[in-house]
Amino acid sequence: MTSDISSPATQHLDPEVGRRAYELDRKHVFHSWSAQAELHPMIVTAAEGCYLWDGDSRRLLDFSSQLVNTNIGHQHPRVVEAISAQARKLCTIAPQHVNDARSEAARLIAERTPGDLNRIFFTNGGADAVEHAVRMARLHTGRRKVLSRYRSYHGGTDTAINLTGDPRRWPNDYGDSGVVHFFGPFLYRSHFHSGSEEQECERALAHLDEVIRLEGPAQFAAIILESIPGTAGIMVPPPGYLRGVREICDRYGIVFIADEVMSGFGRTGKWFAIEHSGSDVVPDLLTFAKGVNSGYVPLGGVAISPEIAATFDDRPYPGGLTYSGHPLAAAAAIATITTMADEDIVENAERIGREVIGPGLREIAGRHPSVGEVRGVGVFWAVELVRNRETREPLAPYGGSSEAMAAVLKACTSNGLLPFANFNRIHVVPPCIVRDDQARDGLEILDAALDVADAYTD
Repeated sequence: MTSDISSPATQHLDPEVGRRAYELDRKHVFHSWSAQAELHPMIVTAAEGCYLWDGDSRRLLDFSSQLVNTNIGHQHPRVVEAISAQARKLCTIAPQHVNDARSEAARLIAERTPGDLNRIFFTNGGADAVEHAVRMARLHTGRRKVLSRYRSYHGGTDTAINLTGDPRRWPNDYGDSGVVHFFGPFLYRSHFHSGSEEQECERALAHLDEVIRLEGPAQFAAIILESIPGTAGIMVPPPGYLRGVREICDRYGIVFIADEVMSGFGRTGKWFAIEHSGSDVVPDLLTFAKGVNSGYVPLGGVAISPEIAATFDDRPYPGGLTYSGHPLAAAAAIATITTMADEDIVENAERIGREVIGPGLREIAGRHPSVGEVRGVGVFWAVELVRNRETREPLAPYGGSSEAMAAVLKACTSNGLLPFANFNRIHVVPPCIVRDDQARDGLEILDAALDVADAYTD
């Protein structure tokens, strides 16, 4: 793919600016999750819609949505204009004051959250949304312990990283956070020796119930679950699992927190992924960020049930942030949510997944021995790469990468596709606005790149 000189985004392309930015980055910027001396970050000089341009003015189809957050695509004019208009009107104001942008954003979010989660506490992102949701649950119940599954990600701050069930937790876990991990359902790599989704659901729920009983039901404030785990592998829960979790929470008086930071706001073809489990499955708290305004300005939050909100009617909630409900972020959220509704973007994500990405990935899996499984919904898919389909040995170790994965990713980017990868998986997570032809272009590039993965199979 080459640059489209008619695109407004290409007006900002300047290789010299990119080279200068790279020089300053390597001199002054400390990057997250990285060994600094080994890092060679890609320069991005412009972005528009489902594309971005690198430091060599090469156009890449963004199948990562960056960190799975640009749900409405890059530089959507309605969102850009909303931020600009708000900046001219009121750039910032302290959170103790009412501002119309925050009030309207809260209304639009509350209208779309499941059940009666109609009070919104705004944060700066997903990790601090999780921090505050857990704090609310602990104060509401008077209990400390929190349950979270292995193969999960909840954020990089102290409580959130301890809740996380992947290797990023290990250097930060001192065993004193009050977190108890358990196994969630994942049939492809089942811990329960299940032969079907029904068995996996039943056995995973029995395991969770047993962990609670052995640890002490009266000790647990909350269970936090990604409605569909994202970074950990996009494992869509089997039918009935989240309903069963809701029943377990009710049985023991445990707060159910649904983490929708990555899966919310259209990513799965519904406003929130928990809706796939039925309208009667409603969490007590729901965390969100990322897609709420496509990351144009940092924003996250917690949607709160009336029962938990009432805990703080006459008792001060001991928490807050200087930028809670920041006007620029709230204006971006209003424009994003309104545009998604006006342009049927959630519906587009559902249809693209059902008609294009899902069928396309299943065809690809049939051609490549390196593909162990494809799974997902909407524009939220994972391709599990293996060395051997029979043994299911992953193409990269859990918690690491490999020469094989590096070669596959290089093949993708060399041909104009920017993928999202984690361990032995490639995630197909384009913006929710992706068109049929763009999705097919991306799948075609991925198909060719998997020839490289096949060379590493047994």
